[in-house]
Amino acid sequence: MQLNAGRITTHVLDTSIGVPAAGVRIELYTVKRLGNDEERISKVKESLTNPDGRLDAPLLPEGELEEGEYELRFHVDQYFAQAQAETTHVLWTVVPIRFAVKDTGSHYHIPLLIAPGGYSTYRGS
Repeated sequence: MQLNAGRITTHVLDTSIGVPAAGVRIELYTVKRLGNDEERISKVKESLTNPDGRLDAPLLPEGELEEGEYELRFHVDQYFAQAQAETTHVLWTVVPIRFAVKDTGSHYHIPLLIAPGGYSTYRGS
């Protein structure tokens, strides 16, 4: 594996109440295309967001990022179950976000903005 300066980070904000989303379980996977619409998905790491909605360490630190496809899975159902007892129905259970890494020297910051009825993401800095 070639060493590089790239890394993967994230944070989660609950836009329905305007606060960081603490305690969201996040999983990072690699996705390998095998052909014939088949793929192999391998779990790389799992972490929980801290009180600031961020992780205490990058999901992939410097030196471990490789070119390819990755998927983040945000387990928001567990967050909403404990954070908003008054919410009667939350549509989302797990929010998957797939993205492609082309530059292994870059910082890939993939935030998630969540609410019981919607979510959005963008490439942060």
